[in-house]
Amino acid sequence: MIRVLSLWGRLGLRMRLTLLYGGLFFLAGSVLLWFTHLLTARALNQRFVVAVASKVTGTPDAVLGGRLPDSDILAQRVRTDVEQGAADVLTDVLRSSVMVMILVGAVAVVLGYLVADRALRPLDRVTETAQRLSESTLHERIALRGPQDEVKRLADTFDAMLDRLHRVFDAQRRFIANASHELRTPLAVNRTVLEVSLEEPAASEDLKALARALLGTNARYERLIEGLLMLAQSEQELSARKPVDLRQIVRMAMEQIDLQPRRRKVVVHEDLSPAVVHGDPLFLERCLVNLLENAIKYNVRDGEVWVRLREDEAGVSVTVENTGPLVPPYEVDDLFEPFRRLGGDRVRSARGAGLGLSIVRAIAVAHGGGVEALPRPEGGLAVTVRLPG
Repeated sequence: MIRVLSLWGRLGLRMRLTLLYGGLFFLAGSVLLWFTHLLTARALNQRFVVAVASKVTGTPDAVLGGRLPDSDILAQRVRTDVEQGAADVLTDVLRSSVMVMILVGAVAVVLGYLVADRALRPLDRVTETAQRLSESTLHERIALRGPQDEVKRLADTFDAMLDRLHRVFDAQRRFIANASHELRTPLAVNRTVLEVSLEEPAASEDLKALARALLGTNARYERLIEGLLMLAQSEQELSARKPVDLRQIVRMAMEQIDLQPRRRKVVVHEDLSPAVVHGDPLFLERCLVNLLENAIKYNVRDGEVWVRLREDEAGVSVTVENTGPLVPPYEVDDLFEPFRRLGGDRVRSARGAGLGLSIVRAIAVAHGGGVEALPRPEGGLAVTVRLPG
């Protein structure tokens, strides 16, 4: 029973409706055939067998071979022959009815499939539209025409939902564009004022110390805002895709990284195979810069970083592995959440805004890939970004 239910659940709605129509037809046909058989047998017994037997019993004796036959024996023989003939007729009728029911049932199954196909065609249109839609094609609508039935109401509801989504995405794009200007400009002005005050000869040492502290705070806010805007942009659909040499992107990202943070030299080992992906080169570069920055920033003195690039049938994978502090396995998934750091720290921002791996995940998902991280037994983390080739 469980296997039958499992098989039934794997069938499509069109095939399930067809089987349901066919099953109902055969069920109704079997009931009709059974009642027809009973009524025909009853009619033959009452109108034919009994009537013939009574007429034979009531006729006068006939002369046969010079002597009178026994009327009861004759009536019994006639009754037996009539009953046998009626049974043969019922058998022939039943056999013919079953054959006709099977033929008509096969035609009914085919017609049921055609009816189900026609009834589900609007749903197929809704499904195709939903699969085709993305952030760049939210202006498309189903615009189903026809009577105001359940399918028409479903299509209209879907179109109304697309209208709301379109407005939300437009508002989000406008917000990101406005925030890029409105948030960066005041911080840039503050940085300029503080740098000018540091160059002022008449400024006291206390004032200069305060300016340097404010410059550090301003820089952290700039990194935070840049990270938030990058996270918001990377979570949107890519507007354009083109072939990108990922090995070149990895090397460009490594050129931007300081390999001696806080005077702690880190050795980077490269193992890069040729690999080409389709995507946005700027986002991919930012993804790799964040991976390398995290691998170097959260490392030990005289630590090491391994960068591996591979391409196979499943796609392209970039793995960045580093030495570092031990990472509990239960905290690995939390590292991809915004503002989350090792140990659950959500306050301290001296070492970053806590958005690096969140941006990495958002960029990987936007390119149709994914990211996973595994803690190393010796300490550190191995982060792998997988992208379709």
